[in-house]
Amino acid sequence: MAGSLQRFQKAALGAAFFVFGLSLPACAGLAQDQALVAAAERGDIPGVQSALREGASVSARDGLGRTALLAATHGNQVEAARLLIAAGADVNAKDAIDDSPFLYAGAEGCNEILQMTLTVGADLKATNRYGGTALIPAAHHGHVETVKILLATAIDKDHVNKLGWTALLEAVILGDGGPAHIEIVQLLVAAGADVKIPDRNGVTALMHARQRGFSGMIRILENVAGR
Repeated sequence: MAGSLQRFQKAALGAAFFVFGLSLPACAGLAQDQALVAAAERGDIPGVQSALREGASVSARDGLGRTALLAATHGNQVEAARLLIAAGADVNAKDAIDDSPFLYAGAEGCNEILQMTLTVGADLKATNRYGGTALIPAAHHGHVETVKILLATAIDKDHVNKLGWTALLEAVILGDGGPAHIEIVQLLVAAGADVKIPDRNGVTALMHARQRGFSGMIRILENVAGR
């Protein structure tokens, strides 16, 4: 009986070591994947390179659903983003709240990364959790150079988001009426944005500008309102 018990214990121990051994590569891979995301977010180039050499996947995600490239974009870590894009990272991969490297770079004015995403096939029709293209939050946040970059593409200048706003409407409604937002209104108008599109209450960008006393915007919009 004792001999049988010992044989059983040895067999069970052997099986446990076998299963543990099988799980090691998976655990190691997961650790490298998470190391890649963390290194990318802090701009640790040697860390990114090391994780990639060790087999980390550029498609791996962290607990927020972010890829390493999106994490790098969150930190505006340009060189880390460059490495990851060269390694095949997807510039359109979204996280749990519908941000992608392209959308986030546009929204936050991370222009170097934005340019890189456009070079490798950013989806201009992609929308964020508010149903807006990259152009809409760029206009909202007053990122003049970002708006210029996006207007040089085929992005829809008159896309309407879930709030019922275009980029032009957001520049007026959520802008501060200062030089950056005035320039953005001018850029959008010059690019052919439709100034007659109203919000859900039938209020146009010009009407909003008048309500808020944004004289610089009023002059621009009045010049094209009758066209």
